[in-house]
Amino acid sequence: MKIGQVEIKGSAALAPMAGVTDAAFRHICYEQGAALACTEMVSSRGLVYNDPKTKELLYCPDGDRPVAAQIFGSDPAVMADAAGLALELSGADILDINMGCPVGKIVKAGDGSALMRDPEKAGRIVEACVAATDRPVTVKFRKGWDGGNVNAVEFAKVCEQAGAAAVTVHGRTRVQMYAGAADWDVIRDVKAAVSIPVIANGDVFSGEDAARILRRTGADMCMVGRGSFGDPWIFARINAALAGQPEPELPPLASRMDTALRQFELACGWKDPYVASLEARKQLCWYLRGVPWSGPVKREMVKVSSLEDIRAVVRLAKRELR
Repeated sequence: MKIGQVEIKGSAALAPMAGVTDAAFRHICYEQGAALACTEMVSSRGLVYNDPKTKELLYCPDGDRPVAAQIFGSDPAVMADAAGLALELSGADILDINMGCPVGKIVKAGDGSALMRDPEKAGRIVEACVAATDRPVTVKFRKGWDGGNVNAVEFAKVCEQAGAAAVTVHGRTRVQMYAGAADWDVIRDVKAAVSIPVIANGDVFSGEDAARILRRTGADMCMVGRGSFGDPWIFARINAALAGQPEPELPPLASRMDTALRQFELACGWKDPYVASLEARKQLCWYLRGVPWSGPVKREMVKVSSLEDIRAVVRLAKRELR
């Protein structure tokens, strides 16, 4: 499929997730077959105000393409300025606008999924960003605000009319956060209502999940969020399932821990090593999900504060666990 003039050679994308989808994790996911990835969401005001930490989130290594840079905000003029800055700093192929984040502090500022309660303003934001760049603009949003305000179809039409090149729909409302089952039928309804590509998001935790969400919705591709936590190999399984082939098994634990170490070595080279180490605490534990008797090792993982600490705890995991 194409988003604007950007060709996407595959059917599974990595979702933007704060504190997770930095350049290092995206790199590992590309290696495993992700067809598209997105930066962590970046504050439009932080960009316009030239905040160094905000700019750091947009680092995209050469070769990891296609990639989208995601920004959030609710002021059309600020978002337009941020759109140009985000693409200039990242070199990204696509600009994505976050209109789905359900986190309280984001919503209270009128950003993220709060925009689903003001489609007219959302449309003006999309128009402003489209006018500010020659690269395709996409929008990620939810099923609606709550069960009594499900407006994904109407919202998608507004985005399309404003110039969006594609939309991603998460099949939960803002009030649901990440609880309950994602509503894939609303994604199907969006796909039927617009002519631009639609990306289906929500409850993709296996290759078979990916095949089912694409069959159910008719979407052009699926997006993986929490299903990728500690498991970049999910993209290889998805690609196999969509090709009608057996899903490959997870690599042995020692190999998985080597991959984790390589991810954090990359992260420490591409961002503040202390910040990378703090983020590694939860992600290292994710790599041990389902591993028997891993509790004592995880307790050491949540203490790491340097790359040397990470190397030591990876050695511990490889020595003590199977």
